[in-house]
Amino acid sequence: MHELAIMGRVVAALEREVEPARVRCVRLQIGELCGVLPETIRFCFGICTRGTRLDGARLEIDEVRGRGRCRRCGADVHLETCLDPCRCGSGEIEVLGGRELRVERVEVQ
Repeated sequence: MHELAIMGRVVAALEREVEPARVRCVRLQIGELCGVLPETIRFCFGICTRGTRLDGARLEIDEVRGRGRCRRCGADVHLETCLDPCRCGSGEIEVLGGRELRVERVEVQ
């Protein structure tokens, strides 16, 4: 469960940045292709924020769909994995979105 380690680092970094304020809300972008499960991140957020400046904060997650463009035919492709082929059968897909894993916004009080 690498999500626990990721969330631990995010919480530690946010605590340093907002000191001495408290965090009310954290908004994350999580791409479909980044290998992180949003539901597991939600669970880990609750664990990692206990006793911190983020304790009681709301977590919002924007899930970003995987998307790419076929280098052979030029079609836009929805990607559930980085190995998904185009409808034309080509595996030559340029990934355009879905790898995001970032803090988009933090609200403090």
